[in-house]
Amino acid sequence: MTTASLHLLKGVGYLISTASVVLLAIVSWSSASKSPLLVVCLLVGAAASVMGMFCRWLSYEIEKRQSHK
Repeated sequence: MTTASLHLLKGVGYLISTASVVLLAIVSWSSASKSPLLVVCLLVGAAASVMGMFCRWLSYEIEKRQSHK
């Protein structure tokens, strides 16, 4: 497997993980919507998870660009 295809696979994996976070948040919404605190926790938790995946993906992209120099 080439380096480019490995990076693509990582990117696709992070997109799938992001989609799963969104789907789980949708499923949890009906229960969480009964409490403002739970709504905040759900939204912040989902956003933090997506941001974490974005940071990991970005680190791979930076490493890829540095290795090409």
